[in-house]
Amino acid sequence: MTRLLDITDLHVALPPESQRPYAVEALNLHLEPNEILCVVGESGSGKSLTARAVMGLLPKPRVRIAKGSVNFLGEDLAKVSEERLRAIRGSQISMIFQEPMTALNPVMTIGTQIDEVFRFHEKMPGRERRARALQLLTDVQLPDPEQTLKAYPHELSGGQRQRAMIAMALALDPKILIADEPTTALDVTTQAQVLKLIKQMQASHGTGVLFITHDFGVVADIADRVAVMQNGLLVETGTTDQVLRRPEHPYTKALIGAVPDLVPRAARPRSGATVLRVKNLQKTYRSGGGLFGGKGRVVHAANDVTFDLARGETLGIVGESGSGKSTVARCIVRLNDAEAGEILLGDTDLRPLGRAAMRPHRSKIQMVFQDPFASLNPRTRIGKIIAQGPMMYGASADEAKRKTNELLEIVGLDARAYDRFPHEFSGGQRQRIGIARALALEPQILVADEPVSALDVSIQAQILRLLDEIRDRMNLSMVFITHDLRVAAQVCDRIAVMQRGKVVEIGPTATMFSDPKQPYTQELLAAVPGKDWFSAEDMARVHAT
Repeated sequence: MTRLLDITDLHVALPPESQRPYAVEALNLHLEPNEILCVVGESGSGKSLTARAVMGLLPKPRVRIAKGSVNFLGEDLAKVSEERLRAIRGSQISMIFQEPMTALNPVMTIGTQIDEVFRFHEKMPGRERRARALQLLTDVQLPDPEQTLKAYPHELSGGQRQRAMIAMALALDPKILIADEPTTALDVTTQAQVLKLIKQMQASHGTGVLFITHDFGVVADIADRVAVMQNGLLVETGTTDQVLRRPEHPYTKALIGAVPDLVPRAARPRSGATVLRVKNLQKTYRSGGGLFGGKGRVVHAANDVTFDLARGETLGIVGESGSGKSTVARCIVRLNDAEAGEILLGDTDLRPLGRAAMRPHRSKIQMVFQDPFASLNPRTRIGKIIAQGPMMYGASADEAKRKTNELLEIVGLDARAYDRFPHEFSGGQRQRIGIARALALEPQILVADEPVSALDVSIQAQILRLLDEIRDRMNLSMVFITHDLRVAAQVCDRIAVMQRGKVVEIGPTATMFSDPKQPYTQELLAAVPGKDWFSAEDMARVHAT
């Protein structure tokens, strides 16, 4: 059988001032028809640059192929012209990018962007192109495909945008599909649908899939073979069973050992003191219609949401993309204004407060955002970013600096971080900075919106341990938004499950995992990737070897 892709002795050179000469060094990798090869490793391992080298999307001339070949069905993609690469991209090799909001054009509708793929590569009438686009949106489980065709990227949730990207990648039945962390930001049920879709496409078209991920649950569910990369080098490769159950390299063992267990940790006693009560919260989004009428879109993002939070407790809010969990988080901290209901911080209802009246209460409830890079000012040094909060509330410059240095130490960064900019840190370090900024005002409540979803498993484990230590040290209460039930099992004391803006079930974490009452909760648990692979026995065996 002819290999679809044969990468030989690939060296991807970095700029001279970089920490190492090659992002990818002496890489030998191949992909067969009808095979899914998962490439795993931490940030900086070279896995995404390997994918970009195949697509001819390296940021040349600073980052370039210095040596080696990328053979695709007899053609060396490292040597073909840019015109030839453009013809191959989309039609024969297609890519799903990790962040759809930056990959999709914000001023074009989803339908126009899918149509562009057909118009560039195929000759077919407009009616047929539209029918194909509708079918693709249906295949990737997007609700109301007709409406989605007319929607702009910002009108869709993160998971819906990712599915639209996948539809575009699948449009022309490519021979190779490169998926760069395509399920990182997706909830478990959507993730399961996407993985199933990729497998179906692979089986029906003989497609080879190069799947870049840091999620070992996904690897367990989808991979035929696994390649593990560290610092640009391929350190281990083999079948899924070999690599996950009998890893040989210490780095592979460390990565697998960092995968959170699905068995919930022992419950802690719940305090009798309640710090936050949310009652009958309502938040509705409306779009479309316009000046001349027409059917607008109404989404009940928070529909009669009610829960409470005890002192020192971590309440997890889980649910699918678009379930309303992030909207509830943003309403609690008053980044969004709810139309009705109560948000009681102690005896004060925050919901009706104006900007001036809200200011004294903002220090008591702080937020850690999903994307720390987007929430940190790229032109401001880290020390000033953290110190700004205390200074706004009356601290002197010296007091704010002292507190900032203390916080940097608490989150595991040294004093040298004070004078550096956000771009000088890794993703995990930026998330630590985001946590330090949120803690600067000594809040009673920390609202964490998907704080570890985009992090590698080892960094994720560090951040989760850090949050645990901080909560115990400061007696913080936390609202923890996540779509990863493995993370919820290890972090949360109680879990609220949201579906279409409603809380459908709430209870202790152990009870929710062992005896879920609602079919939707049962569906979420059944969809957890790799749930049959990473048992306590599996983890013990990995550590023993």
